[in-house]
Parts: sequence; structure tokens; C-alpha cells
Amino acid sequence: MSEVGSKRHQLHRSLRWLAIVLLLVSPASSRSTEAAAAAGRFATLIELKGPIGPAMSRYVEQALQDARIEHSPVVILQMDTPGGLDTSMRDIISAILASPVPVVGYVAPGGARAASAGTYILYASHVAAMAPATNLGAATPISIGGEPSTAPAAPNPGGDKQQKGPEEVAPSTAGERKAVNDAVAYIRSLAQLRSRNAVWAESAVRGAASLSSSDALEEHVIDIIAKDVPDLLRQLQGRKVKAGDLEMTLDTQRLTVKRVAPDWRTQVLLMLTHPTIAYGLLLIGIYGLLLEGYNPGAVLPGVVGALSLLLGLYGLQLLAVNYAGLALMALGVGLIVTEFFMPAFGSLGVGGLAAFVIGSIILFDHHAAGSSVALPLIVGIAVAGGLVVFAIAWLALRARRRPLSAGVETMIGAFVEAVNDCQDRCVVRYGGELWNARTSTPLRAGQRARIVKVAQMTLWVEPQQD
Repeated sequence: MSEVGSKRHQLHRSLRWLAIVLLLVSPASSRSTEAAAAAGRFATLIELKGPIGPAMSRYVEQALQDARIEHSPVVILQMDTPGGLDTSMRDIISAILASPVPVVGYVAPGGARAASAGTYILYASHVAAMAPATNLGAATPISIGGEPSTAPAAPNPGGDKQQKGPEEVAPSTAGERKAVNDAVAYIRSLAQLRSRNAVWAESAVRGAASLSSSDALEEHVIDIIAKDVPDLLRQLQGRKVKAGDLEMTLDTQRLTVKRVAPDWRTQVLLMLTHPTIAYGLLLIGIYGLLLEGYNPGAVLPGVVGALSLLLGLYGLQLLAVNYAGLALMALGVGLIVTEFFMPAFGSLGVGGLAAFVIGSIILFDHHAAGSSVALPLIVGIAVAGGLVVFAIAWLALRARRRPLSAGVETMIGAFVEAVNDCQDRCVVRYGGELWNARTSTPLRAGQRARIVKVAQMTLWVEPQQD
């Protein structure tokens, strides 16, 4: 019995220790679970900075998909963009409209803008916010070849009552009218979906109207003005939004911010859209193909030129290119190259240089794209081109002053040696060659004579005077 009692005592003792361990571990495990859950609560921050193109739309779409998979409660789309391609903008808007995670469009930091395509994206966001000293608007569609010609719009007495703003302009061609009307219908549908000011949205398209952040809040274009991301999260707390088919209340308290940076591929493609980079690649492509054409089989200039030209054209498709400027650049390069093969004492080179510089200056539509090629780069290339033209002209003048080095004229006055004795006709040695010669004075074998005339492959010589 004592042995059985001892075993029972040990069993009870083990059970007590097990209960104590469970009591200690359970709170710790629950706290760690809560900490893990809290650590997993983050707001996804996507930075949309620069022109909107295929690379940017791919980056935003992938980030929204990752936010859905990671169950992020909110996505902040921080924007600072001059606009971009219509197709890429619509891809981003489609991803926002299909996102089950609420997307907050936020124009920041101070001094940023959501122009052109950025205005559409801001209207499509579930919540629209701006930082102080920012602006949006100027959403008139512009063709990639430059700003269309416009005329004052006719009054529309039967239309909606317009707000006071900039004078609207009407496109002059049927194609431009179709593009503007399509853009108006698109942004009005987004405004009606998010219950925002549709009248001002239309004026932003037809009249390129713009608003500051405070005016945008007053005109019910945006919902929030926040100085930074923490302030934005604080104001989002408790706000009701509808994402997909669900209406939800945002809980943004104690959320950490997770920045989603673009991968290396996206960064490289975004770099190509910089005007200076696209301009440089275009020049490398043109000169590389020219060198390959003048030196067939060199391979390297052709490969580098073709690759640079394709990359440059990729960058140009995202910029408001003025095709007149592009044509002037091509003409200038052609005239400068022609100067190499048809020396015109600099006239072709100077004309080509002038056409190249003027084309470079007007290559990009500054008002439409908000970007341009750096002026020092254009000046540097112009100076280098001028030095090349000057060098070609100098070499041409130097060649004209140089004495003749080939041809019959160079033989006059040269000395020959008689091969045999002769009275009138003989054979002489000139430069290791045997020539027929005629002389008015008899020559002895080995005697030197001077050439006085060359006629019909015959040398007229006279004996060398001692």
C-alpha cells in the first residue's frame, strides 16, 4: 500500500507541474499570437512617381495583388506624376476598381501633383487625399505627337451648369473630339462611382482646369487633406468605404507602414522614360547604325545602335514627342554626316548643326509632359558638333594646299636612268619601272635624265645637266 500511495503522490505532483506549465505558457502564447497579428497589420504604401507607362502600371498592379494576398487593411497610393499613357492609366484604374482592399489615392509630399492621368487615378481611388501645397487637374488628353490645335468652345445652353473656371477649348478635328468626349465620359463615370464633383472633373478635361489641395477639398473633389502618412491614417480611422461588393469600416489605428519598392526591372524601365536618357539613347542609336552602314561587318556599332534605338523609342512613347523636332534632328544628323563625304567648306555642317540644335530644343512638348532635355546637354552636343564641322573644314583646306602626291603631274621634273644608249627613242627606268622615252639629245646607258613631259604613256626627257 505504501508503494501504491507513493506512486499516486508522484502522479499528482507531475499533474500539478504540468498544470503550472500550461498556465504559464498559455498567456505567453496568446500574447505572442496577438503580437504576431499586430505585426501583420500594416498599410501598404505604393509610390507612383514620374510618368505613367507600362512599367509603372505593372508595378502598381503587382503591389495591389500582393496587398490582397497579405490581407493588408488599406493601400496608400502616393502620387507625384505629370501624367502618362492612357492605356497604362486605364490598367491601373481597372486594378483599383477590382481591388478588394481599399485604395487611398494620396498626392504627396508638398509640391507634388496629380496631373492628367493622375487626376483620373485619384478620382478612381476609394478615398482621395492630398497634402498641403499640392495640386491636381489639367486632364485634357493630348496625342503623343504634341498638343492638338484647339479653338474656343461654343456655348452650350442646354448642358449642365458649369462652374466658373478657365475658358474651355474645343478640339478642331473629329479624332480630337472623340478623344476628349471619351475622356469626359470616363472621368464622369469615376466621379459618379465615388460620389465626387463630376462637373469640375469635366472642366479638368475640356478646359484643363487645375485645383490646389484646399480648393479641391472645398469643391468636393477630394475627401481629406493630410500633412503626412501618419496624419492620413489617423483621419482614415472609422471611415466607411465600399471596396468591391462589400462595405467596410476602416480600422487604421496602430498600423505600421510597409513601403513596396519597385523591383530592378521596373526601375530600369522607369529610368528609360527620363527625357535625357531617351534623348541620349536615340543619338547613340542613330550614330551606331550610321557607322555600321559605312563600315559593314564591324557588328558592334550596329548591335549597340539597334539596341539603343529600340530602348530610346520605348522611352519616347511615354513622352510628348514633337515629331517636327524629331525630323529636324534626323535632318541635322544627315547633313553633318554628308559633310564628311561632300566637303562644302562647312555649309552643310553648319546647317545640319543648326537643324539638330533646334530639333533638340523642341523635341519634347514642355507644357504637355512637364519635362525636357537638359539644356547643358544640348549645348554640349552642339559644341562637339561644331568642333567636328570645323575640323572637317580645316582638313579640307589643308588638303587643297598640299602638293600633289599622285598622278601624271607628279612625274614632271622627276629623274630617270637610261637603260641603253639611244639617239631618239630609248628605254628608261623610273621608280623601278621601265618606260618608253624620247629625247632630243643622245643618252648613254646609265645616264640620268629629267622628265619634261608625259604624253600617251611616253616620257619626254632631257639629259641631266652637270
